Amino acid sequence: MSGTLNKVMLIGHLGDEVKIHYFEGGNCIARFPLATNETYTNKQTGERVTNTDWHNVVVRNKAAEICEKYLGKGDKIYVEGRLKNRQWQGEDGTTRYTTEVHVQDFTFLTTKNESSSNAPTGAPSSGNAPSSTHGPSSPKAAPHTSAPEEEDDLPF
Repeated sequence: MSGTLNKVMLIGHLGDEVKIHYFEGGNCIARFPLATNETYTNKQTGERVTNTDWHNVVVRNKAAEICEKYLGKGDKIYVEGRLKNRQWQGEDGTTRYTTEVHVQDFTFLTTKNESSSNAPTGAPSSGNAPSSTHGPSSPKAAPHTSAPEEEDDLPF
């Protein structure tokens, strides 16, 4: 195999609000931290241990605006993208490095509207948030929960 692959898929919770920055020309970039957890039972002590990893997530343009509008701290999201390494000069003059997940596709699993809604569990959200948003390269359908079927007069 002569090709390479740079792909990451994460399901996690936002660790902070989405922060967006607009550039001249109308483009924008949004950033937020995403927490993923690994839980296991320590065989020696029998206690449950949870390890949290933090990921720096970057979303661009229209997708960034959608994330800012519908996502908040604690919301659950699926993101798919590429890992990118970036370096910059810190205020003290030292060179700093970070690894970011540049999002190409995402699906909201919970949103601000759902988490603040008083609807009972399993009921559809009263908000206008889209259940998913996909980048231009991913025309796949979003997973969804089925609503209860209405009663009809059919005998079966």
